Amino acid sequence: MSNEIDLFKYGQLVAQVEAMEKKIDKLEAGMEQLLELANKGRGGFWMGMMVVSAISALVGFVTNHALK
Repeated sequence: MSNEIDLFKYGQLVAQVEAMEKKIDKLEAGMEQLLELANKGRGGFWMGMMVVSAISALVGFVTNHALK
């Protein structure tokens, strides 16, 4: 058995690691974009709930005073 390092196989391994690092960087960027989109959607949902609640309160107030 020889303890020599095969430079060709070492070069292939280095290339594979670099390719994986690029893929991981792309995945991290995609995850950040998805998280931002989810946070925007959640904020929009709560804003919509607030608007509907305000409108229903206004309609209830007007109908309550109109029926008296």
